[in-house]
Amino acid sequence: MAGHSKWANIKHRKGAQDAKRGKIFTKLIKEITIAAKIGGGDLEANARLRLAVDKAKQSNMPKDNIDRAIKKGTGDLDGVTYEEGIFEGYGPGGVAVIVEFMTDNRTRTVADVRHAFNKYGGSLGVSGSVAFMFDRKGQIIFAEEENDFDAIFEAALEAGAEDVKHEDGVIEVITDPAEFETVKNSLEEQGLKYQSAEVTMIPQNMSAVEGKQAESLMKMIDILEDNDDVQNVYANFDISDEEMERIMG
Repeated sequence: MAGHSKWANIKHRKGAQDAKRGKIFTKLIKEITIAAKIGGGDLEANARLRLAVDKAKQSNMPKDNIDRAIKKGTGDLDGVTYEEGIFEGYGPGGVAVIVEFMTDNRTRTVADVRHAFNKYGGSLGVSGSVAFMFDRKGQIIFAEEENDFDAIFEAALEAGAEDVKHEDGVIEVITDPAEFETVKNSLEEQGLKYQSAEVTMIPQNMSAVEGKQAESLMKMIDILEDNDDVQNVYANFDISDEEMERIMG
């Protein structure tokens, strides 16, 4: 896989599959609840909540579900108390992996995540062991065949984007996290329709893997992302198109 834009595309397709299973709703409800708990239930005053609600709407979550999650976060309805954090480690082939979690039972989550790493030849590391290899950025992905690169390039840079890339069948707009909403809203106002938009962790360098290691890595990531306590998985793997097609089936 050359570059992280293809990974974003894979995640987008996988996200659509998760949505069909209803799994993505569980993760989105947690994010909305904890965002409301930390910053309050006012969308105008709480950027994190705004982003969480936007993602929920993109996934066609019913408004009642969103409202209930906000009220649970603000304490207006009884709800579960979640804690959030990250695990860091290495997957097969020395690939750096960050796992963001939200859980009501940290002991269970630690055991599940460690099991996934160990089962597929990875290893959990200490805090700070791989985070320095990633940058937190806003990322807006457009399908190449549905959009004009020059139009997105000009509009994005004018709105304050840091970079616009064109590879792997997608157009990728990169922003500083603080400018993410401004750029996204500006592109939306111009009628440009994106596939996905999120604040994410982008690797500074990619690590090449192939064969059995590539297979094991993707299985490990699949198991982690399938865990209800895991919100996001980031990894700096580089897998060829041919390998990815074979692995993804």
